[in-house]
Amino acid sequence: METNTQTNIERIAVIDLGSNAVRLVISNVVRDSEGMGHFIVFDELKEQLQLAADIDRDGFLKPPRIAQAVKILKMFKKMCFEHKVTSVHAFATSAIKRAKNLKSFLEEVQAISGFKIRVLDDEEEAMLIYQGVINSMEIPKAVIMDLSGSSCQFIQYNRRNVLNRVSLPFGTITLNQIFNDVTPSEKQSAMMQEYVLDHLRQVEWFKELDADTQIIGVGGTFRNIAKIAKRLRRYPLNMIHNYTVERDVFNSIFDSVKVLPVEQRLKIKGLSAQRADLFLAGLSCIKAFVDLISGTSIVVSGYGIREGIMFKNTMPQAIERPITDVIWHSVYTTMHNFDVNIPHAEHVCNLSIQLYKQLRVLHKLPRQYVRILRAAALLHDAGMRIKFYDHATHSLYFILNANLSGFTHREIILSAFVAQAHRKSGIDLTEWAKYSGIVKDEDLVAVMKLGIILRIAESLDRTMSGSVKGLNCDVLGESVIMKTDAGGGDCSLEIKEALNSCSEFARVYRKNLEIL
Repeated sequence: METNTQTNIERIAVIDLGSNAVRLVISNVVRDSEGMGHFIVFDELKEQLQLAADIDRDGFLKPPRIAQAVKILKMFKKMCFEHKVTSVHAFATSAIKRAKNLKSFLEEVQAISGFKIRVLDDEEEAMLIYQGVINSMEIPKAVIMDLSGSSCQFIQYNRRNVLNRVSLPFGTITLNQIFNDVTPSEKQSAMMQEYVLDHLRQVEWFKELDADTQIIGVGGTFRNIAKIAKRLRRYPLNMIHNYTVERDVFNSIFDSVKVLPVEQRLKIKGLSAQRADLFLAGLSCIKAFVDLISGTSIVVSGYGIREGIMFKNTMPQAIERPITDVIWHSVYTTMHNFDVNIPHAEHVCNLSIQLYKQLRVLHKLPRQYVRILRAAALLHDAGMRIKFYDHATHSLYFILNANLSGFTHREIILSAFVAQAHRKSGIDLTEWAKYSGIVKDEDLVAVMKLGIILRIAESLDRTMSGSVKGLNCDVLGESVIMKTDAGGGDCSLEIKEALNSCSEFARVYRKNLEIL
């Protein structure tokens, strides 16, 4: 486990000048003593622009759109100044690189806003998308599909190695422009699909994808699909990243939308108004790919090219070697950025794991629950950031909304309820019932068993001094004898606090607990 405390705090900004929108993302960055970077988004602003619209007609970026881009970037400049940003990384995607007036546009932007915008080529764009995804998800084999306004990137990887990539010259804006005059919308969608399929069929490696290759969706269209799917399910967790849209759900959304004119799409709950005119094009493009490779589901990534830039500038080592432990890097990012007492959290985690292993004969939980306990132990005090009183409940809500990377949504929910149990007896069944569509039947008992383990472990470091060095548990008949190793020191307060959990332990484990 990491043991470093934060030594340096920065605030960096990423400006993404895309074909459909311009976005500013400002992040707080904490670097530990070894230079490892941890970033969390501090502020974000998105402005619709469609800078690359109509570029195919004569090859030029249009003056009104250039003027609007400059105006937006001047506003971003002001925000960066007010937020005391220490460095700005501005880039434009490859969609505008073919513009005949690109050089003069970039010079005008730099002269007026001060931002030097770097235009990415297809390969660099693809690798940054890959870095954003691979450092935030634990999916071993997948094809990443990043759908923008004027291009579509596909990146195939296996075991954290890129195998193939291709950039195709269509996106939501270009498809919309090509087929804008076709009516009704259902016919328009069919023509879009056939157009996309003509391009997809020319990519040889699509034909060789294994059946278990996962589709990971990046971009605004995918995020809107996830929002709509969540609303249909009344999904209780406020998190898009790592949300899975099953094929039948996607098809249902597609079938519903393809018959709607634009004005009716504006009424779709979960769909942003700015994307209503382009949504059918995005859905049609995705539909063509999903059907081509017989994909069973889509996992939506909230991380993409902007996060790839963040990783590149906060963790340069992750460019050559992706983060091997996405989950724990994410947990430590949360701990660093929200002032969690890391030595205490790590010690409680170590004691919790010891108890878990020594009580295995009683709890009989499978190995998958270990990382749930570990996450809960490391973040059990996260709610202290709000206030001390009732901080266990604050930790519950904190974990549920922390957007932890790598975890499934179910694992996040379980970790949150286990963390709450470190100062609470039992589980709030009313709150638990909100997540009944995500958790499994056996999870409630598991959370109760893990919760009491964490509660005892936290009590055994009540002074946050690490007095209790280790534990040894003996299961003897109707009792569990827990012997503490204080290394010759005094841990009487810790033992006294832990003994308050005896009645709860007896209720959950059906054994009496003695702590020596």
